[in-house]
Amino acid sequence: MFTLSHDNLKSYYGKVLQKSSDLKTNACCCDPDAISAEIKAVLKQIHPEVTDRFYGCGSPIPPLLEGKTVLDLGCGTGRDAYVLSKLVGESGRVLGVDMTDEQLAVARKHIGYHMEAFGYAKANIEFRQGFIEDLGEIGIADDSVDIVVSNCVINLSPDKEAVFREIFRVLKPGGELYFSDVFADRRIPKPLQDDPVLHGECLGGALYIEDFRRLLRRVGCPDYRTISKAPITIDNDELQAKIGMVSFSSVTVRAFKLDVLEDICEDFGQVATYTGGIPNHPHYFDLDDHHRLFKGKPMLVCGNTAAMLGQTRFAPHFAVTGDQSVHFGPFDCTPATSEAPAVSAGCC
Repeated sequence: MFTLSHDNLKSYYGKVLQKSSDLKTNACCCDPDAISAEIKAVLKQIHPEVTDRFYGCGSPIPPLLEGKTVLDLGCGTGRDAYVLSKLVGESGRVLGVDMTDEQLAVARKHIGYHMEAFGYAKANIEFRQGFIEDLGEIGIADDSVDIVVSNCVINLSPDKEAVFREIFRVLKPGGELYFSDVFADRRIPKPLQDDPVLHGECLGGALYIEDFRRLLRRVGCPDYRTISKAPITIDNDELQAKIGMVSFSSVTVRAFKLDVLEDICEDFGQVATYTGGIPNHPHYFDLDDHHRLFKGKPMLVCGNTAAMLGQTRFAPHFAVTGDQSVHFGPFDCTPATSEAPAVSAGCC
């Protein structure tokens, strides 16, 4: 499947790029400020050969991972996968998938090193070679994964809809997709999509953000949430001349496998309160870039937000009151103000 496109990428990431500094743009480079203190501490335990060949545009590692099964799509040499291995604990499981021989060879080489560094008696991580468009081919079953992550890889796929269909197939009900990738402010012309350097640098295949929204709806996910967004500069005169009409952003997104979500925010009078207990979130929890729930403070939320907090692994840490028996129309998405009452206006 997609032999030419996949072969070009295998060559680019397996032979052309030997280390992160070989990249011609900064699209596949993560801003250190985007990495939490917890993850920075784990990164100190990751083998240098793994980190030297890291190509990512964000830090798509969500909280509350202990004991979970996590799938890393396009894991490369395994930097994020090994961080996840530490965070899920010895009772959790991490599965990294990549198609590039050279990358996987590095990842597999250091399994023992990291298990010893983490103090684990047996490996909780596995790397499989395959295509992210067909996870069934490498034995990943329906409803078998708690969390799917990916770091600047889905843009490379020649069939992104197949990727997202596979993601929501393998996720358990209530499971989460949490990924960082390059997005564009417009559709990229076909000749630029096919340019091997632009494609390999994560620019040619960047999704137009509105097409991404439509794609998720087609695969059964009508609501996704943006965690963070930062502009990307190309910093290469030759490539800027080719594709400089497009504005690119590194965006981190979360979406949940929930069959109750609607395509706009609806008001049912529901209230959510963060009760605490999520590690490294003692005072508040950010569901997305405009939902900060303070511990002990009730917040009016739309039906979708109520489901994301009350029907996922986050449920033990939130008190969600009210049901959807009475509908009050579209949810008012105006941000809360400092004069808000005890039950503050939410936003969605």
